[in-house]
Amino acid sequence: MASEYDPTEFVDADLLAQKSPFGSSAPAGDPLRAPTREEVDRKVVEAQQKLAELKRAQEDLERERAALEELRRRQTEFQTGRQEMIHHLTRGLGLLEEAEFSARRDAEQMVKTVADFRDALDKIQAIHDETWTKDNFSIELTRALTTIENARMEWNSARLKFNVLAGEQKEEAGVEAAEAPAASPLANASFSELCRFGLAMTWPLVLVALTALAVLVAVLMSRH
Repeated sequence: MASEYDPTEFVDADLLAQKSPFGSSAPAGDPLRAPTREEVDRKVVEAQQKLAELKRAQEDLERERAALEELRRRQTEFQTGRQEMIHHLTRGLGLLEEAEFSARRDAEQMVKTVADFRDALDKIQAIHDETWTKDNFSIELTRALTTIENARMEWNSARLKFNVLAGEQKEEAGVEAAEAPAASPLANASFSELCRFGLAMTWPLVLVALTALAVLVAVLMSRH
């Protein structure tokens, strides 16, 4: 036999318990009740709290964004600086190594030249021409000239290698030029040029002499 009908079996209690727009359950029998002042105030406070939380979250995001941008700038600066310094240092090492090799080679050549200069100087100073005799004069003179010529070749070779020696030669040439007497402008003049120069220098005297002679002749003629 069927059971008795129970009308509550087909009623949804959740639908009957409707919530108001402000989150509070409306009392039974009054689902459209207006919110109270306390409920509105509470909702305003909750909204302000949410806005404050959102503002704090925005400030946190802004700080995080600024920190990330600073980190990106530093990373870019690091990468650019690293590439720049790798380029400069690699090029600088190449240039300095080449200059060091050249300087070491020049220093080695200079040491050898110093030794050659000392040897040549000792050989020249070892020449004592006052001890030459009539019998060995020709041989000793030839030997001395050969020593001097070898020293001159050594000097000229070194002067081409080292600028300091070339500078010394220029200074000596300048001193000699300063000490040398000034050449006369008429030293290389021809005879005709000398005659023209003499005439240019003496024509005023000639003119004066001719004038005096003319005056003298006029006086003598006036007496006769």
